[in-house]
Amino acid sequence: MEFFNFHTHQFTNQPNILELVNQYPNEFDTSIPYYSIGIHPWYIVQDRIEADLKIIEEKLQTKNCLAIGECGLDKRIEITLDQQIIIFEKQLALAEKYKKPVVIHCVAAFQEVIEIKKKMKISVPMIIHGFSKNSQLANQLIKEGFYISFGKYLLRNPELKIVFQQIPSDRFLLETDTIEENIQQVYDLAAGYKNITIKELQEVISSNFERIFQRIENRESRL
Repeated sequence: MEFFNFHTHQFTNQPNILELVNQYPNEFDTSIPYYSIGIHPWYIVQDRIEADLKIIEEKLQTKNCLAIGECGLDKRIEITLDQQIIIFEKQLALAEKYKKPVVIHCVAAFQEVIEIKKKMKISVPMIIHGFSKNSQLANQLIKEGFYISFGKYLLRNPELKIVFQQIPSDRFLLETDTIEENIQQVYDLAAGYKNITIKELQEVISSNFERIFQRIENRESRL
């Protein structure tokens, strides 16, 4: 594994890239080798919740399912926060049961996510994907045990450079999410910001991958 793309919606099937592809319970693609699966707060459908959770639980028991998510909270959508919290907590309970990391979508609800982690005593790694906020919030999340993933906004917003530079090496991952740029471009920028070589960055990411996903049994040797 030369590159690890922590969160993407686009499977490119390149041999030197391990891609954690986002999947939805009702649109599952069996051809994708490694994936996360969850109920995104945007796509909560009341009549389908139990069926979706059943599919998620089934997939979490397979070696190809590396994580649950993306799931989380979003205060800028019409679905009520109370309803989102119920679905989020059910998925966190599954993550704990099957010892899988969590890919978190969070919009304007970071304090709620932090409090839920504390309340439920979540022990599995929780990774905030697509981080775009300030150093103060980043430091708070790290203090509370979260990992942070950077991608789209790192490429789009130069002001994130200082935030990213201050993130400890053992607390970040990189991703492409839905952008057209590839993961190598994200690595190139991240290495420049950290003032390290691509090889050194690859070693950092590989180490973080092992730490976060170490609970996964029977991984293939290429991981």
